Amino acid sequence: MPIISTSTSAYFERARRDMSSLRAEAEQVQAQLGSGQKLSRSSDNPVAASRLRSLERLQQFSEIDTVNANRANADLSLADGALSNIASTIIRAKELALQAANGTLTDGQRASIGQELEAIGGNLLALANTRDSNGHALFGGESAGDAYALDAMGNANYIGTTSSGELPLGEGLSVTRSLTGPEFLNFSTGAGPTDLLSVMGTLAAALQGGAADPAGAANDAIAKLSAGLESVTTAQTVVGSRLTWIELTAERRTDLSELRTGEEADIGATDIASSVTQLQQTMLVLEASQASFSKLANLSLFNQLR
Repeated sequence: MPIISTSTSAYFERARRDMSSLRAEAEQVQAQLGSGQKLSRSSDNPVAASRLRSLERLQQFSEIDTVNANRANADLSLADGALSNIASTIIRAKELALQAANGTLTDGQRASIGQELEAIGGNLLALANTRDSNGHALFGGESAGDAYALDAMGNANYIGTTSSGELPLGEGLSVTRSLTGPEFLNFSTGAGPTDLLSVMGTLAAALQGGAADPAGAANDAIAKLSAGLESVTTAQTVVGSRLTWIELTAERRTDLSELRTGEEADIGATDIASSVTQLQQTMLVLEASQASFSKLANLSLFNQLR
């Protein structure tokens, strides 16, 4: 009698474990279908879980790099626009200098040109103090305030830092977000080093009576303005190349992000079709096991001896 009892108990226990296992498997597949993820916890597949965490960190770093790239793109776009306006200002100043160099003009006419050049100089100073996307000096390096300030004599002096900051773009790559004022406003001619702001101010003052030979001063300024325009044009090329560099790194970052997304899907995403098929198969086996157990549990040797 104890043998029969033990065998019956073992049979029921084994059947219970089998059906519990099938039910747990079905619940796990249902959870995967609901979450869209194969892994509900790291212990399901430690290697895959570790790789998924690594991919997630890489994606977070990529998002930070994207923010930096967007800021650099915004600042360099502002710089490009400001440089274009500065170039237009220099071209207009050069036209006025050519007019003032004409020996047929009267002193009054040259003084009028000088007044316009003085206004252009003020506009050039305002452009040199353009603000970046964070409201800081665009051409002042790391300075938070203006890039240029007027001294007691009315001369514009650079008060920013020596270099613009660099922003990381990921994978050890970076880009300088702007230019400093001296990088494009300062230049050299045969007469030595100078800068556009002082050239503009000196010419305006000379035409308004500050020089004994205003026509000669205008003629001398033409070459300086041409050299200044070339310096600004070179700066525009530098800014354009940096914008192109940002675009190239953004394309690479997008490609890498797509690769990471694909790998994440391969490692951790649920295969809907396969999981649905597995769930149906598991439920079918579970139902068959329950039905079979129910029938076998009702069988008795005494029923066969009647």
